Amino acid sequence: MVDITHKRTSLRWAIAEAIVRVSKPDTIQAIKDNRVPKGNVFEMAKTAGLLGVKKTPMLIPDCHPIPVEYSAVEYSMDGLDIRIRMEVKAIYRTGVEVEAMHGVSVVALTLYDMLKPIDKGVVIKHIRLLDKTGGKSDLRSKISSSVKTALIVCSDAILSGQKEDKITPLVRDFLKSYELDITKVIHIPDEELAIQDSLKQLKNHGMILMAGGTGLTPTDKTPEVVRPLLDREIPGIGETIRHYGDHRTPKSIMSRALGGMMGDSLLLALPGSTAGMQDALNALFPYLLTIVDKLNKAYE
Repeated sequence: MVDITHKRTSLRWAIAEAIVRVSKPDTIQAIKDNRVPKGNVFEMAKTAGLLGVKKTPMLIPDCHPIPVEYSAVEYSMDGLDIRIRMEVKAIYRTGVEVEAMHGVSVVALTLYDMLKPIDKGVVIKHIRLLDKTGGKSDLRSKISSSVKTALIVCSDAILSGQKEDKITPLVRDFLKSYELDITKVIHIPDEELAIQDSLKQLKNHGMILMAGGTGLTPTDKTPEVVRPLLDREIPGIGETIRHYGDHRTPKSIMSRALGGMMGDSLLLALPGSTAGMQDALNALFPYLLTIVDKLNKAYE
């Protein structure tokens, strides 16, 4: 199965549709009058569909087991067509569209099976996804991406050449997936004046990412320097990073990452390790890009 451990849980919702066409009006009347020999067609098919949703990962090899928290079936009839709608909801790391489509297909097959004794011309016309929401892809399509982005790497070791800079390519590759690019990279020591001077150079950037200096050692000074420069701190940024990392990187609880608005710029002070930075980016994006999008439109 695809690795989804890096994803955050969110509300996932999907609606799928199937249409079953019978060959004669008498079949529709038999359903309405509850005269089908095999029993109540709609109730039996609904039950089968609900079971189908729950059994999806057992039959579709690459589907993850999902804690489905809501599923429902609705019917409507138009002439000889029976329209079936299956709605599924879950709070999880991956979507529920396959569950909805599998469930509605089981409903359609159950209708076919129950009606074939009285109608040999029953046909399943189509099975399709009508709509879905939730997850990163839903946000990604709504966000523009031309805002200027800068990266400040606070590390004496990287600055002196003693350590390879793995943060810059990591951040650059990650942002490319959102059609964002780093327009400026600055390497500085984790010192108050260096941080202040670098930030002064970036006033025209909509988003500023800082990597490093958010730990607990006496030399980690970034939060103390950054916090007074923020016009509006966003407490949820640091909380989200620590909560996300706590399930993946145990040392994340020691991070003092934070973020907020510095003038018209979104400023994020993030961990300096590659694992910590990866966790922070996965935790925050694309959700924070709603702020970036508003900044971007303000510049237009």
